[in-house]
Amino acid sequence: MFRIKKLDIFIAKQFGLLFIATFFICQFVLMMQFLWRYVDDLIGKGLSLDVLAQFFWYMGIMLMPQAFPLAILLSSLIAFGNLGESSELTAIKAAGISLLQAMRSLIVITIAISCISFYFQEVIGPKAFISFRQLLVSMKQKNPEVEIPEGIFYDGIPGSNLYVQKKDVEKGMLYGIMIYRMNGGYEDAAVILADSGRIQSTEEKKHMLLTLYSGEWFENMRQGGMGVSANVPYRRETFSTKRIVLDFDSGFDMAEVGGIASDARSKGLNKILHDLDSIREFNDSVGHHYYKEASYTTFYKPQLTEKDSIKAVKEVTKANCDFDILYAILPGETKQSVLQMASNDAKSAMNDLEFKSEYSDYLNREERLHWIEAINKFTLSLSCLIFFFIGAPLGAIIRKGGLGVPVIISVLVFIIFYILDNTGMKMARDDNWTVWFGKFLGTAVLSPIAIFFTYKANNDSVVFNIDLYKSLAMRMLGLRQKRPSIGKEVIINDPNYAQDVMLLGKISEDIEKYTREHSLHHWPNPIKVFFRPGDDQTISLISNTLEEVIEDLSNTRDKVILNEVNTYPILATHAHTRPFRRKWLNIMTGLVVPIGVFFYLRMLRFRLRLYRDLKVINKANRAITERIESKYAS
Repeated sequence: MFRIKKLDIFIAKQFGLLFIATFFICQFVLMMQFLWRYVDDLIGKGLSLDVLAQFFWYMGIMLMPQAFPLAILLSSLIAFGNLGESSELTAIKAAGISLLQAMRSLIVITIAISCISFYFQEVIGPKAFISFRQLLVSMKQKNPEVEIPEGIFYDGIPGSNLYVQKKDVEKGMLYGIMIYRMNGGYEDAAVILADSGRIQSTEEKKHMLLTLYSGEWFENMRQGGMGVSANVPYRRETFSTKRIVLDFDSGFDMAEVGGIASDARSKGLNKILHDLDSIREFNDSVGHHYYKEASYTTFYKPQLTEKDSIKAVKEVTKANCDFDILYAILPGETKQSVLQMASNDAKSAMNDLEFKSEYSDYLNREERLHWIEAINKFTLSLSCLIFFFIGAPLGAIIRKGGLGVPVIISVLVFIIFYILDNTGMKMARDDNWTVWFGKFLGTAVLSPIAIFFTYKANNDSVVFNIDLYKSLAMRMLGLRQKRPSIGKEVIINDPNYAQDVMLLGKISEDIEKYTREHSLHHWPNPIKVFFRPGDDQTISLISNTLEEVIEDLSNTRDKVILNEVNTYPILATHAHTRPFRRKWLNIMTGLVVPIGVFFYLRMLRFRLRLYRDLKVINKANRAITERIESKYAS
């Protein structure tokens, strides 16, 4: 039965305070990053404080589910890092409490946060998204002078179409201006051309003042009299400076929801699943319709009766000719007409296929976006648990609190998850990957990492021991380990020189015999290396005996002997025979050619190094033996 203990309350308090602080920090960072996408829609619009407050409020609600995982990761890292740094975690383990038992209160809290995250995405998030998009569209429509594009006609101003060739945002100037005004219909249309100009809103925000420079004004004139209207020649005006007042209410009004509600991000899970059935049914109906159209010829077909068609087929068969022959006998003008008709039919068919392809891609994209949003509600909630089981064990392993190392690790983990999740989402959205694979990519990669760190931390295994990885890398690359300096400051017993001389002599004899039986400087047989069992016990015995002699001679006061002892190399006892101790690993390595070549060359390097090391050992043995016999012989 689960009981709340003082330890659970203590760890929960440590985590809770840190979570609140880190959540607001993460929320602020995400909001600032999100704000840069819409900063152009806020600047220069004259928005009131209540509109800006609504903008940031909806933005914050939308980003809360993304801030939860990052805050959990950072707060759990700091909490358990502080416990480890202050040796409180050591005291907890000394009391017989495992790491998972110490984490159980936080596991419950994290599950609760995951449920809250899912609730935000299911209920609050869609409503916030609709309000945010509605507010954003309204802000974009408030001051159209900022939104006027380059190179296309802009119809955001009532009664006018405005074309701008180039804009200078810093100076607020427009260049290459063309305006079509149709207040009275096409009969009263006016065309205005200007080299440059400037557009501004008036103080009451009800009109727009357009100042034009170096241009011309063309306008049709209408006169009416006694109920009869007649057109007069158009009016042409050349000006150096011209000011035009355009009617435009730039006050802030909320835009209609319109198509925003059809976006997958504005729907809950039940609504998405319900709409997915409708989307799939509609997509299938469109596909069946396109298939039926493709099953019949849509080009030009002559209107022939049954008798005429049978007669035509018989004539073609009787003449034993094809369409090229029929085309060749046509008159010249008819040939051109036929070619033009065929070209038009081909272009029409190509345009029709392109339209159908784009429309089908759009429909499939909508279906994928709905699936992506449905899966995202679960993956984002599940990431809270995954990040906790990464952060808490890492904090217990590195035992560093504060905002230094934990922040760096948290940022690295979150960047990895962000890249994987966004890459998977984009590939799934563009139909390059399946939706399930793309959306679960980040979760599938980080879940084994979380399990690994939790297992290592719970069993007090070494994970971030730099010396361990350095030693492993040196063994993999065949780098030599240096022997530490031999010699003792305090000597209790003198070496047994007689026994050492005897053992050194035996080592030399074994080395001589070994070098005669084994050709270390020759290339070994790859079949024997990777696919046959065997090991070299002789070098292991030589190494063990040599280490015993070295340990005994380290008690000597003779500097000459110590100098010779320090020249002994550290022998690699197995690397010169096979890459691994296990037979199945050697077989797998031999079957994978690139890896097998690497380990074969590595083994050859160890053989040559052993060949040189044995020579060095023999030389040192002779020097030490001569020194002992000349000075310490009794």
